[in-house]
Amino acid sequence: MTDPKNPALLVTGRRAQSCPFEPASELTALREQGDLPSISGEHPFLGHFDVRAVSRYADVRAVFAHEHLAAGANVVDPDGPRTLFNQPGFLLSYDGPEHARLRRMLTGAFTVRRLQQMRPWIERIVSAQLDAMQEADPVVDLVQLYALPIPSLVICELLGVPYTDRADFQHRSAVLLDFTRTAEEQIANYTGMYAYMAELVARLRAEPGDSLLGEVVGKHGDDVTDEELIGFGNLLLIAGHETTSNMIALGTLALLQNPEQLAAVRDDEVTTPAVEELLRYLSIVGQIGRHATTDLAVNGHEIAAGERLSLSILAANQDPGLVGRDAGLDVRRKPVPHLAFGFGAHQCLGQQLARIELKAALPALLRRFPTLRLALPFEQIDFRVLSPVYGLKSLPLTW
Repeated sequence: MTDPKNPALLVTGRRAQSCPFEPASELTALREQGDLPSISGEHPFLGHFDVRAVSRYADVRAVFAHEHLAAGANVVDPDGPRTLFNQPGFLLSYDGPEHARLRRMLTGAFTVRRLQQMRPWIERIVSAQLDAMQEADPVVDLVQLYALPIPSLVICELLGVPYTDRADFQHRSAVLLDFTRTAEEQIANYTGMYAYMAELVARLRAEPGDSLLGEVVGKHGDDVTDEELIGFGNLLLIAGHETTSNMIALGTLALLQNPEQLAAVRDDEVTTPAVEELLRYLSIVGQIGRHATTDLAVNGHEIAAGERLSLSILAANQDPGLVGRDAGLDVRRKPVPHLAFGFGAHQCLGQQLARIELKAALPALLRRFPTLRLALPFEQIDFRVLSPVYGLKSLPLTW
């Protein structure tokens, strides 16, 4: 197993070496402190930096909700190279009225009613991928044959992206989320992503169609720039398959380590609470950043203008203040208001789509292959550690 204590990873996102689903001991120790301690980190674009760690549930939730603790700078350097951090339309880089303006253009695509209408289609995708698994070698990589194709097919359809292009954007997404890559590698990688999405946007301007981005063009026209549409597209393309695919694979692994709970999910006894519990317990986006735009106080903690914060969603979601003394996996737990999708103005737009995909994918997999098991020792599983989205590089299974 990859060592989750690599010093290049902020402590606010580190997993325990003894159990890669749970917070590292040093992160738990941070949560038990009464203040917001200063920690250090490295970033391919920001270099070395200091942040204050926010790890208790009440504090993380309060920071998410505070209007003066910002996610982005609302500033794009037109002369700088395009990156995910320097791209108009990338919602995570905006706050306030400009964030609200851009987000409103996308909310209509993610209403619960519209997404529920997609459920039968998503279930057909799941069934087709299960058929592909069954026809494959008795040892299969769940990531490549199941966890990644399902959300990729869905987001390709929503965005009007040819599924035949999936290998390219999956590779570019993986590079983008690999914190071991240099700034030069990241810039070159994003240049390709930008060019691909620019071509798609040009086609949509000429003929919008009924895809998600096409609807934005049709409804908002001159109110949205091509650059903003490119930012929308790349954000949704990455978020739409990276997060859900890692939840499917990591959730399957967690259930395989808990056979009694796996049986409850397989038999469809607890699908909704199980999905919420897996989202909470695994917290695949383990930490996220914020910065103060003015001097302020949150839950009695004084924060100076310009200070950076690292919010540990991982620690917050396993805080005894949220779930009691036993924070371990319990698929029968009554759902709690976890922070896996964030909270406040930046709460994940696609969270209901992710829930539908997980509710379709996990029980169906376990029912189709009731003897599903690991094809290698647990200790040899390769976790994707140095990434803002935690997950698995592969998951060899047999049955």
